[in-house]
Amino acid sequence: MSYQIAMGPRERKSPFFDRTVTDGATAMTIYNQMFMPVSYGNALAEYNRLMEGVSMWDVAAQRQVQIEGQDAERLVRYITPRDLKNCPVGKGNYVPICDHEGRLLNDPVVLRLEEQKFWLSISDSDILLWVRAIAKEGKYNVVVSEPDVSPLAIQGPKAVDVVADLFGDWIRDLKYFWFKETELDGIPLVVARSGWSKQGGYELYLCDGTRGPTLWDKIKEAGKPYEIGPGAPNYIERLESGLLSFGADTHPDSTPFEVGMGKFVDLDREDEFIGKHALTRLSKDGPKRKLVGVIFDGDPVTFNEHPWVARVNGTIAGTIRSVCHSPRRKSNIGFALLETQYSGIGTKLEFKGEGRSFKGEVVAQPLVDPMTSILT
Repeated sequence: MSYQIAMGPRERKSPFFDRTVTDGATAMTIYNQMFMPVSYGNALAEYNRLMEGVSMWDVAAQRQVQIEGQDAERLVRYITPRDLKNCPVGKGNYVPICDHEGRLLNDPVVLRLEEQKFWLSISDSDILLWVRAIAKEGKYNVVVSEPDVSPLAIQGPKAVDVVADLFGDWIRDLKYFWFKETELDGIPLVVARSGWSKQGGYELYLCDGTRGPTLWDKIKEAGKPYEIGPGAPNYIERLESGLLSFGADTHPDSTPFEVGMGKFVDLDREDEFIGKHALTRLSKDGPKRKLVGVIFDGDPVTFNEHPWVARVNGTIAGTIRSVCHSPRRKSNIGFALLETQYSGIGTKLEFKGEGRSFKGEVVAQPLVDPMTSILT
């Protein structure tokens, strides 16, 4: 079912918004109170472009929370269970942020720009408000703000060639999750080797929103020899590759241990962090639910508008969180958040969605081997 979203002052437009509309964006979502394109009208073509060529995405809705000041490192280490003590300047780290009961609030990438200056590149939740409250109550000597920073992603196997043509061959040696502050014809940027796909690429953090249209045009021009085109964080590829989508794949009570983020919880740290005692208990007790991969029968599905109830022999076992049809696996696939006793590989599931009944099975992740060709 399709709806229209009314535009108003509460919903922000990114610096690239007008260019995405000109280039054919057909659907948008609201993410961190900002419009974010999710489709340009041909899901399979956008998927193929990401898998075989290069795609450019407006991901400015991936907002930054900037923490700067004398106590910046101490505050950043307090708000995440991942130990960032030895994180160098110029490096990013994927981290969970939890509340005092160990519930997952966000899964940002933390970028260390200076010894006492960090960005949290956040998924969809109001972490700015959370961090400001923690900083104030803890009397941390910091300034917590949302800077004028808007990421634009260049993803796909040919992304490295496009970005190298723009910035030089040094970009080829940039390690995954590392970044560098630079500029492009006077446009201030942070270039990171990262992105929400497993196809390789970069994220260009624009540090002057007024230059958004110019940056978009420069990337589009540089990408012409590689047949670059607009796209968006790709729903199909991320399910095939096993990438978590906070909010879609998680429940409000989900913990890092339930959704594959337990490896980023460092309980042996000597210092305190938010949720340490709760996470220690949860780790000892084991997760009550697990996020797993599933395959299922039936004609190709598109996307689900809400979670579907999953059953095992008629007993409610959890929910199917996200689904799509995989061109590489040539079957319907998805993620399910199931009670642990029903999460084992090979467990048979029944569920209904969009007026249809399905039979499925829990399988290992990633749901598609990264070496599998679209044409296989």
